[in-house]
Amino acid sequence: MKIALINGSPKRKESASGLVLEIFKAFVAKDDNQIYEFHFDQPQVRKEEITLLADCDLLLLAFPLYVDGIPSHLLHCLRQLEGAFRAPGGKEIMVYTIVNCGFYEDAHNELAIAMMKNWSERAGLKWGQGLAIGGGGMLPFLKSIPLGRGPFKKLKPAFAQLASHALNRSSGETIFFTPAFPRFLYKLAGEIGWRQAVKANGLRSGDLFLRK
Repeated sequence: MKIALINGSPKRKESASGLVLEIFKAFVAKDDNQIYEFHFDQPQVRKEEITLLADCDLLLLAFPLYVDGIPSHLLHCLRQLEGAFRAPGGKEIMVYTIVNCGFYEDAHNELAIAMMKNWSERAGLKWGQGLAIGGGGMLPFLKSIPLGRGPFKKLKPAFAQLASHALNRSSGETIFFTPAFPRFLYKLAGEIGWRQAVKANGLRSGDLFLRK
């Protein structure tokens, strides 16, 4: 099976989307599966990439939530891909999506996943499943905390379920995940991060509340 892993983050390096794709890759890199990796950080897709994607059996797109939806540059890419996928005689391609957000609550991603489902149907593809990840600010800590441990205890079965559907080319209900970590501590950590960034740029904490 030909599997395309698509990173839709505008960040060129060290994105949370890239991190979750690496996790998913470990679950599907087996047997004779061929895995192709793409990074859409610009609002266009190259012709050679379109040709390769149209020949895949499965697309897994991972991206951050932007204003409760799909990042604008990625939306341009999806619109561009519609024409290629809707061409007569195209193969049946399954679509799976992982959306992460900085909000603590995973439900914020639900609308973006619904958008992806609508896009897959519009493009003539078959919808598989979505994984909604809340508390995205904690994802970088996956590098130091093993998957399935601590705050990420329930993330391993979530990826296992998504990968199982993908490998079997089947569909399922959206999976929701929020780290097993107190909300008030997550908020506190985020506020500390903002204050550190302000000081690093030569400003004061009070400047966060300035109105012009």
